Order: sequence, then C-alpha cells, then structure tokens
Amino acid sequence: MKLHPQATAALKRRLGARVDLSSEGRWAASFDSSKISFLPEAVIRPRAEKDIGSVLELANRHRVSVTVRGRGTTLTGAAAPVQGGWVLDMRRLKRVRIDADAGMAHVDAGATNAAVQTAAAAKGWFYPPDPSSKEYCTIGGNIACNAGGMHGGKYGVTRDFVIAVRGFLPTGEYVEWGTATKKFSAGFNLRDLWIGSEGMLGIVTGAVLKLIPQPAARWTLLTAFADEATALKAARLLFRARVQPAICEFLDRESVLCAERATGKTVFPGQAGRPVILLEFAGGVSEIDDLKFEVLAWAQTQALAFKEAKNREEAEELWAVRRKCSGAMFELGDAKLNEDIVVPMRNYEKFARFLARLKRSSKLPIPTFGHLADGNLHVNIMYHRANASETMAAETAVQKLMETVVALGGAISGEHGIGLAKTPFLRLQHRPAQIKAMQAVKQALDPRGILNPGKMFEVVRIWKYEKMQIKLPWDHK
Repeated sequence: MKLHPQATAALKRRLGARVDLSSEGRWAASFDSSKISFLPEAVIRPRAEKDIGSVLELANRHRVSVTVRGRGTTLTGAAAPVQGGWVLDMRRLKRVRIDADAGMAHVDAGATNAAVQTAAAAKGWFYPPDPSSKEYCTIGGNIACNAGGMHGGKYGVTRDFVIAVRGFLPTGEYVEWGTATKKFSAGFNLRDLWIGSEGMLGIVTGAVLKLIPQPAARWTLLTAFADEATALKAARLLFRARVQPAICEFLDRESVLCAERATGKTVFPGQAGRPVILLEFAGGVSEIDDLKFEVLAWAQTQALAFKEAKNREEAEELWAVRRKCSGAMFELGDAKLNEDIVVPMRNYEKFARFLARLKRSSKLPIPTFGHLADGNLHVNIMYHRANASETMAAETAVQKLMETVVALGGAISGEHGIGLAKTPFLRLQHRPAQIKAMQAVKQALDPRGILNPGKMFEVVRIWKYEKMQIKLPWDHK
C-alpha cells in the first residue's frame, strides 16, 4: 500500500489530538464486522463537521484514500480501508433532535439507530428502520448501505425515511441535498445517489429523517409449519388476502433447532425443529382487533400449531426464538457467510426447493431466516474455517446462491450493501451498461478516486484473506 507521510504529518498538524496514529487505534479501525483487516495510516475522530472538510481537502490534494466508518457493524467489508489511507471515525458526531411538530428527526451521522428510535418514542413518534445491530449501528452507516430491518415490508427502508442529507464532497466542499420540508423539487435528486453509495460519492455528516406516529396497539403471533415450502406458501396466502403485518419473520428448521438447543426449550411441544413464521401487527386498537379474527382463521387452516401473545410480556417470550437463532448457529461451524439476498414473493417456494438442493450438494448446514414481507432472507452458509474442503464448498455455495437469486428475479443484497464481500457478484446483478453508468457517477463526483476505493467495482477474492477471530459487541445479535 502506498504511504503518505507528508500528508499525514500535515493532517496531524492541522487537527492535533483528533488524529490517532497509534498502532492500537489504527488496528481497531482496520476492520468491520466482516473481520477483513487492512491497516490505515491514520484514524481521524472529528469533533465538528468542519473538521471533515479539512480532512477531505487535504486528502483530495494529496490523493489519500478516505474510508468513513461509524461503529463498523457492516458485514460486507464496506468500512475496511482496503487501500490504507485515512479512516474517518464519525462516532463523536451523535446529536439527535426531534421536531415533534413536524415529525422529523435532525440527527448527526454518528448517532445510533437506537438513539433515534428512543428519542422519537419519547415524543410519541416512531422511526421504523431497525437493523438487527440497531443498538450499535449509526445513522450514517444506515444511509451508506440503505439499511432495512424487520419492519421493511410494511414501512420501508432507510431511503424511505431520509428527507435530506448534508455532508461533504471529496474536495472538502460542504453540500446539502434537500431541506427539512415535506416537499422539495429543486434540481437533481443527488440525495438518493448518496443513499446506498457506501461512502463512495461523499461523506454524510447528518440527515433529516421522517418519523411516523407510534402505533397504538401491537399483537404478536407465532406459527409452525410442516416444512419450509409450506410455510412460504402460507405467507403468500396471507399477503394475497391484503393482510400487511408490521413484521413477518421466517425461520427454517435449522434456525429453529439452533435456537431450541441454545435456550433448552422447544418452541412448540411435540413439534421440535419445525419452521416458523413470527408475525407482529401494529396499528389502531380497532384495526388490530379486526385483524385478529382473519389472521387466526388463516393460522388454523395453514399452520400445524400457533401461539398468540396476550400482552407485551408474552410477545417477548415468543420473540426468543428469533433473537437466539443467529448466534446459536455457530454450533454448526466456526465461520459463516451471511448473505442477505432478496427473492420475489412469486418465487418463494422455488427458492425453498433450491436451498434444499444446495444443502445436499454442499454438504453444509445453511440455516436461513429473514423478512418475508419484503423477501429479504438471510442465508447463513456455515463451515469450519480450518477445513479446506468446507471452505471451498462454502465459496461454491455462495456462487450458486447468487446466480440462482438473480435468475429468480431477485437481488444479491437487500440491506447489507456490496462492500468487498459482494463485489464478485455485482456483475451478475447488473449489465455492463449499468456498471458503466455507476462508474461514470463515481468519476464525476470523485474524480481522484479517494472515497472508499477498492470497493464495488474492483473484484477482490476476500476469502483468501485470513479472517480475524475478534468478538465484537454486536456479534450474535
């Protein structure tokens, strides 16, 4: 990697203690939750937004690569500084202000998703995007990868709640895309170009987020099915009846078995290891009361067994299977490739049959769970890192998975983004002309290529890098 000692020295003189050159600080910023590590030259922890402008002006002049990070919860390597350079750590910029009259949240990029949700709830509002790492992940990171979560099917993803963003171009020039108004039609919509761009087009320092009223009532139902295809077909029947759950989580047999072994409890007595669908409905009190009759009738005709929560305490008990399944999967292997693919609803059963074949051909456990209301499934290919044949089988399984998802009309990522991990598969999703158009946008906004280089368009076989065994606070969430 190319070093920039003069530029880094100038950076240190300009920002002083905000620049960390220590081995410990640089190592901590060298990886994200993908555990792929590339050591940066410096880590900058801005105290004010103007610091970021100074960093970028200097970086652009000296052609130093800049990678922005929040809490590093991304699973794709998007926050790993592939070409070294400087890392911008945004965690100190974390203000949250709720405009209770307008139903908007004014937030800094380093504020956590959970902090925004808590602040909104205190004012009677609701911010729906809820990644599983919401206690740790930042709004800037959510915007960078267009994060979703369990509420995506009914309410939408991060993009659907971003009213405006502010930040800096690679040159260090300050920009604002949109205003804190419910309507804005003044020029090109560059706001949406930044959302999901993984820090490659500009640095987001803050945003105005849309809030919605807190639902007055919630109701939770857990259902078990004979097999995965039956469960997925039952979900489609529910959606066909125009029933819109706030959350519709699917867990296959392997996911349920892992959770049951972790908790020591069978979800449904006499039905161990059955695939389940966990439903939560949110809305007005009368609306939920009306829904209950229809949904219970569906459960009685489609499910092997079901449990409904009479209160929030019982609802939390039903949620245990979903919360435990991901971490419990490590009994099946000490490594996993966690892929967040999207499948069109019309092809749910076809995908279930493909997964069954993939498990047989790879001879690997592939527990799968996810969000049925929007088709975003988390396919977890489990293997043992020290076993060369299993590692090769895992790589082959990922390739087959991505090819099949695209053939079924789906997407290689629903909420994790591309980063490093999915760069080899971007060309499965997009035609050459589409890739060329994306590269043209990148060239126009970042002509010197300093922002998060080495991602998305440059294929890197990440499996050849030794993944570090580091326990992070958001692991197994």
